[in-house]
Amino acid sequence: MKHIVAIALALTGLAHAQETRQDRGKRVVMEALHALGGDAFLHMQDRVETGRLYSFYQQQISGLSVATVYTRYLTPVPGKVSLREREAFGAKQDSGYVILTESNAWEVTFHGARELDAKTYNNFKDSTLHNALYILRQRLNEPSMSFYSQGADIVEREPVEIVDITDADNFTVTVSFSQMTKLPVRQVYRRRNEQFHDFDTETTVFGKYRDVSGIKWPFDVWRERNGDKVFEMYADKVEINQNIKDSLFSLPANIKMMKK
Repeated sequence: MKHIVAIALALTGLAHAQETRQDRGKRVVMEALHALGGDAFLHMQDRVETGRLYSFYQQQISGLSVATVYTRYLTPVPGKVSLREREAFGAKQDSGYVILTESNAWEVTFHGARELDAKTYNNFKDSTLHNALYILRQRLNEPSMSFYSQGADIVEREPVEIVDITDADNFTVTVSFSQMTKLPVRQVYRRRNEQFHDFDTETTVFGKYRDVSGIKWPFDVWRERNGDKVFEMYADKVEINQNIKDSLFSLPANIKMMKK
């Protein structure tokens, strides 16, 4: 039996050694898709996450709240954000909310509804499009999407496989996948800074994966930009396929409209 195992491992290593970087990158991505739940992950229609949400400015907490985040996936459109999100604040969801859709974004308080500024909305779209979990759910079949292995490494004392995922617009997200669980644990990409005409480096870490209705989902997510914290969320509860209605992402008909 020991000899059989040794031969099997040798053959597996040989097969992997003969892979091109593109083949290896695609294999690692498909292994991650399977680890996330395979068909169950691909057919996830919506998600509700409840927990603590923190935002930061210059490394200091600028906002914190108990939040419930509702996400509903739409039919994928290549290169476009194809989901809707509602972030409701307060333990009883009575402290206002934000609606983010494929075409607009609103902040709603007891004063009324205000359209979010273009910079905030564009950051949402950019972060969504280049989120590894969103790519695996919505963008894998886009034309010209490519996967290129950067080999193995150690990230935060964990052995990982690193893959560059590049879309048709030549934006690249570098994702680290755990060699043990096959799940994405870290991603890095560069976004253009329109104000200073250079690039920001955005890093997102996914942690504390748990099984939810046959899908593995990270309960801890935190993000840095140029080494500074900008966002953290620690979920206490995640529910999937709750039949969320479109009305949740629409403004009430009689709400007061405020200036942008």
